[in-house]
Amino acid sequence: MHEVAPVGRDADLAAIAGLIKAAAEGRGGVLVLAAGPGEGRTTMLRAAAAAAAATGVISVPGHADESDVAYGGLERLLAPLDDLVRELPAQWREPLLAVAGGREPEAGPLPLGLAVVALLRRVARERPLMCLFDDADLLDRETWQVIRLVARRLGGAPVVLLASVTANAVGHAAAAGLPMRQLRPLDDEACRELLRRRAPGITDDVAAGLLDIACANAAALVDLATALSPEQRRGYAALPTTLPPDSGLRLRVSAGLSVLPRPARTLLLLAATDPSARPAELLAAAARMEGGARLVADSAGEGGAELAVPARPDGAGAAARIAGGERGGAQAEIAGAAGLSDLDLAERGGLVAVAENGVRFTPGVARSVVYEAEPLGRRHAAHLALAAVLGGRGRRLSALLHLAVVAERPDEELARELMVAAEEAPPMAAARAQQRAAELSGSGGAAAAALLAAARSLMAAGRTHEAGLLVRRAGKLRGSAVVRARARGVLAEINLRQAPAAAQDVLLEVAGELMDADPGGALEALLLAGEACGRTGEPGRYPVLARQVAARLDGVRSTAAPVARSTGEAMGLHQVVGVADLMTGAEEAAFGHLREVLRLAERTAEPAALIRAANTGILLGQDKRAARLAGRAAGLARESGAHALVPAALEVAAYADLAAGRYDLATASALDGAAVARGAGRPDLADTHLALLGLLAAFVGDRESAVERLAAARRADAEVRALGDWAEALLDLVAGQPASAAQRLAGIFSGGSMILRVAVTPHLLEASERAEGRQHAAAVFDQWAGRTRQSGWLALRSRCRALTTADYDAAEDHFREALGWHGRDDDPGFARAHTELLYGRHLRRRRRPAEARDHLRRAVDTFHRLDARPWAEQAVRELRAAGAKVDPIGRTPLTAQQERIAGLVAEGATNREVARQLHLSPRTIDHHLRNVFARLGVRSRTELAHLLAAG
Repeated sequence: MHEVAPVGRDADLAAIAGLIKAAAEGRGGVLVLAAGPGEGRTTMLRAAAAAAAATGVISVPGHADESDVAYGGLERLLAPLDDLVRELPAQWREPLLAVAGGREPEAGPLPLGLAVVALLRRVARERPLMCLFDDADLLDRETWQVIRLVARRLGGAPVVLLASVTANAVGHAAAAGLPMRQLRPLDDEACRELLRRRAPGITDDVAAGLLDIACANAAALVDLATALSPEQRRGYAALPTTLPPDSGLRLRVSAGLSVLPRPARTLLLLAATDPSARPAELLAAAARMEGGARLVADSAGEGGAELAVPARPDGAGAAARIAGGERGGAQAEIAGAAGLSDLDLAERGGLVAVAENGVRFTPGVARSVVYEAEPLGRRHAAHLALAAVLGGRGRRLSALLHLAVVAERPDEELARELMVAAEEAPPMAAARAQQRAAELSGSGGAAAAALLAAARSLMAAGRTHEAGLLVRRAGKLRGSAVVRARARGVLAEINLRQAPAAAQDVLLEVAGELMDADPGGALEALLLAGEACGRTGEPGRYPVLARQVAARLDGVRSTAAPVARSTGEAMGLHQVVGVADLMTGAEEAAFGHLREVLRLAERTAEPAALIRAANTGILLGQDKRAARLAGRAAGLARESGAHALVPAALEVAAYADLAAGRYDLATASALDGAAVARGAGRPDLADTHLALLGLLAAFVGDRESAVERLAAARRADAEVRALGDWAEALLDLVAGQPASAAQRLAGIFSGGSMILRVAVTPHLLEASERAEGRQHAAAVFDQWAGRTRQSGWLALRSRCRALTTADYDAAEDHFREALGWHGRDDDPGFARAHTELLYGRHLRRRRRPAEARDHLRRAVDTFHRLDARPWAEQAVRELRAAGAKVDPIGRTPLTAQQERIAGLVAEGATNREVARQLHLSPRTIDHHLRNVFARLGVRSRTELAHLLAAG
């Protein structure tokens, strides 16, 4: 039995609760819930029954074997009400008794429907009544006719009719004319919560693997989670590949499969064997299977195979028309005549949804059930048929993968072909090819190298847990020292964020070991070690190794043919040498190398290289350029299927826009990053995005949002803790507690990465004149900001100089200089408003209130426009202290967060749904929504929706 308290169904439960409440008040209603198999229809009806504690409940489930029995469903509805039926007047009693006795009623549909209405009203005299029709599309046609008639005539009666149907054409047709609510698939977080309830202690990586197996289907998740062993929950044992044998969903799919004719099962097997195949390709492969066609071995090859496809004379069959007018041969015509109707059968049975671009299983997890239901020989025949068809149509990697399933082990030639084809494939397809290549390799070294390549592909696809398992498998094979070193490097990369110090040590060791035998691999290890060093703040052997590897690569080039260095390698060399120069104090040389990284980044389309370049852009103070590069990296990662790199790129984009003062853009990136991080197998990045959201809220003084988001971010690594401390320091600063803020900020400066150290310095210098290390921090920031040559950072440098000088006249000059630099920058104004506030405070304290008021008024206006209410209040207090009468502030535009909230609410989202999407509590959303209403001058959600719709 599945969850009685549904997860992630707040809005749907609210709709049902509304019906129950209306029934209790004497007004009934009807609602049909539509969803796919295993998506929660039955669970929702059980929850409805549990919620209707003071309501009578009658359940009438549909049964496939009774769907042709006229009035069979109505008879089950009447069975528990037999006594009341006999008390009805004769005109209503007789037709109902006929149905209850299994006889065809003489009365027509209308009298019969009116008799049911009279009966239900009689039942509901004592207390409200709820009638539940689960799998209602399996009820007979006559019962459905009565239900629809009754639904239209129950107005004013305390009766609820709640039905569930399959979300397909048949289900929608059965419920035609009735109010219907489509159950949306559970989102990622709801799926994970369901898994946590069913399998306490499950790791994030294992949860991600189960989500993929179950295709986010609720029933499949419950079945899989319930069957997990303790070792599987913690990731110490391999996960299952399909549903357990006693799974109710599996039994349902198997039952639907068993009634189909053989040609339909053949097509489903082919679709399950290759979900990327189009219907025309499935039909052609089915013709080969049923006709006994096979691949022809190339006798001249060394274990290779020729991808043969039969000649296709002119003529167009139905299967060819599905594929877009492709000319088909006799086989296509035969398959079209027999096959299309079989696809229709499978679709009507609810197992698949057929479109021109493919066949989708419903639910998705049915694919593995269909595949494993067939004997091994049939599965191999399907692979061979698809290899022939897809190979003949130019889809070489797909064909090779099918050949690999049935190939004899070892097959070195096929393994090499798979590795070559994987080089241009999306990460998941590449990982499959590389794993198959490992299985076909004759030597342990080649197999280990293929497994490591597959692990890297899986990491790019967000499958970190599976990648780790492959690396450990590779480590057990008898590979070379280079392969063993690379394996240790991959494991260190996987654990870099959680354990940066340990990862740094391993990566530096790997770089040293690979320097002579594999200088390119040493460079890769150093690029990762540089990130680890940035997190630990300790250079270790990095500078020495970086220069040695750079010299080694130049030596390799000088002794080889004069081949131009690749853009990626050139970027990597400038990166590691530039970071090494920074670590050793050669900042001028470092900035030169790092600027070259940014220049070369314009010529690459590699997402990982672009992310590193964007980070470099932040280090150089080129924040807007960094945000652009990170945004490009996110787009390329999405297109290529490198899902794990998307939240990583969005993290850098959020940092860059934060540094540029573009808080709205930073918030949008962090929200998107938090939404995709867990689904991409990066829970560590999800926490970082949540911490960034907390920090962004703290920047504008939104304490409530900041506290909630920081609480949601597990502070498992140093970066997340530092972001949380920075956010709390900002909240202390705006609340008038500078000493506490200074203590937090000093801790970040002493132990954080270089980027965080320079980023917090302006706030550290503002917080306290006596903060520990204040002068050192000022000197570091001053030197760094000067080297950036960027107006925004030069403005902050001048502000910091004003805050640290004891000469009042010099401070005033620095403030003016800061405002001049702000004027050259196109930031939205927060940094400038902050400088105006500090300058105005300086002037007021020097007894120059008239001059102070001009700056403070501008600060107030900007803070109000940016919805930085606590900062605006601080500026207002200064303005009043300067002798000004503060006029009421007029209506201001919505902030980006308020616009997002308003848009979601206008689309019908509840506060709870908005809260889940924005990582806030419903109470906080309610607070923001009241501000939206006030700003727009509306009084209700309806008025808000009309206002936004109007323009």
